[in-house]
Amino acid sequence: MSTTAQTALPLARFALKTTILVNWLTAAALVTLLLFLPHEQWILKSFQLAPSPAADRLVLGLRAIAGIGLASVPLNYVVLKRLLAMVESVRAGEPFAYANVLRLRAIAWALLGLQVFSLSIGAIARSISTPQHVVKLDAGFSASGWLAVLLTFILARVFSEAARMRDDLEGTV
Repeated sequence: MSTTAQTALPLARFALKTTILVNWLTAAALVTLLLFLPHEQWILKSFQLAPSPAADRLVLGLRAIAGIGLASVPLNYVVLKRLLAMVESVRAGEPFAYANVLRLRAIAWALLGLQVFSLSIGAIARSISTPQHVVKLDAGFSASGWLAVLLTFILARVFSEAARMRDDLEGTV
């Protein structure tokens, strides 16, 4: 294994484990946000709104966005844990194991789900935004996100073929 790979794999492992922890901390923050904070009055004050149907729609929309954020935590976990397992298989010298094919497929489906969530968040933000109180979020359609989904499905297929070829080669030796 090259020196770069010897350095990159432990760094990737550390980064993934750290990100998994951050993902769970995000879940805790979102649960706190949804269950304990913010009260409707706090939201209205922060947006400088008086109670009204539009204000109620804003509060409901923000809670829906937080709920979708919470629902994205398990999908992020699927991606991160599978990537970590793939790093471990590369460290073990088995990058084209069939288990990695399954991991890549699971990652692709999770990424697809995350893209659908992003579209939903973007739609909610647009629906609750007003000219006086713009709700601008980094959500909605992402060409690079959808390309990542496509790329991951294709990469899973490539890994499947590589695993099949490796198995065929081992069978002939």
